[in-house]
Amino acid sequence: MHEGHISERDLQLPHVEFPEISRRIALDKKIISLGPGEPDFPTPKPLIDYGKKMLPKATHYSEPQGMIELREAIVKKLYKENNIDVTPDNVIVTCGSQEAIFSALLAALDPTEQVLVPSPGYAGYVPAIDLVSATPVFVPLSRENSFELNSDVLKRHIDKQKSKVLILNSPANPTGNVMSKKLMEEIADVAIDNDMLIFSDEAYEHILYDGAKHVSIGSLNGMEDHVLTFHTFSKSYAMCGFRLGYCTGPKKFIHEMNKDHHYITLGAPTISQMIGVKALTLDKKYINSMVSEYKRRCDLIVPRLNEIGLPTLQPKGAFYTFSDITQYSKDSSKFSFELMEKAKVATIPGTEFGPYGQGYIRCSFATAYDKIETALDKMEAFLKNK
Repeated sequence: MHEGHISERDLQLPHVEFPEISRRIALDKKIISLGPGEPDFPTPKPLIDYGKKMLPKATHYSEPQGMIELREAIVKKLYKENNIDVTPDNVIVTCGSQEAIFSALLAALDPTEQVLVPSPGYAGYVPAIDLVSATPVFVPLSRENSFELNSDVLKRHIDKQKSKVLILNSPANPTGNVMSKKLMEEIADVAIDNDMLIFSDEAYEHILYDGAKHVSIGSLNGMEDHVLTFHTFSKSYAMCGFRLGYCTGPKKFIHEMNKDHHYITLGAPTISQMIGVKALTLDKKYINSMVSEYKRRCDLIVPRLNEIGLPTLQPKGAFYTFSDITQYSKDSSKFSFELMEKAKVATIPGTEFGPYGQGYIRCSFATAYDKIETALDKMEAFLKNK
């Protein structure tokens, strides 16, 4: 059978272990998964009930940029929660924030232009950059510096001619770091001095611990024309399956993004958008109760990981731990697969998050408390035999 020509672009996409890890989890029911990047909670009942009621009215396309009712609701939310003052023309609704990021990369970059990506960082950025034929440039983050982006290190990685975009993620996947306003101001100055656009991925904006505060870099003085802010309904409202996200930024840029978005998906699902309007009016008790349970699990997993010899920082946000495994192995992928095979615990190798993730594994505590307890016991027994 002739399989057709495969593009060099696709053949050169970075190798990822995630599909193989997911396949093994599906095949072996004994494996406890600390892999998922999604809430293990159901979508809040009021949203499901509303969706059932609205379904008969949701069988047509919406306006590609997003239903005006949803964009108006997003504008109010951005003003109240993110201190970002925009109009519905500054907002585009997409199939999750991943599609928004991809559409924005298409609109912002020509082939070989550069995107600065802090590493370790979310695994979805680099393949998206590769798919638009741009070039990722990794900016190292270290555990010694709490995985905090350093503005001097950032400057050393900038090419005045080629560097066009800087991606920020706070609260961060996989490290749990939350950027301070002071650091954001430093980074904002660097971006403006080098005429770079900032992509601010704020997927975990509501998932914060121990008094950590989320600041949107797009809310800083003078940053309106320099920042695209990406949000999703997936994490805060446990709506991963509804594929609903949005982006706000300069009106002209959103207009260009909408062209790409139109040809990628036509538009986000109409039923998801209707539920999104309702979600933005939802009592905060639903988010608060999820966050409070994540905090309980976080207080279980972090001390135990440290006790069993996997040095782990306390995350300030999101629902992941990022643990140093170098006492046992220099190869994250090998360690992760061995742990899955012998201890029946699935984790994500740090190398999925860029080259500076080598020597680490990510565990998700968006997993039931008792399962985390069992997984930790199995990990401890595994490490004793290493």
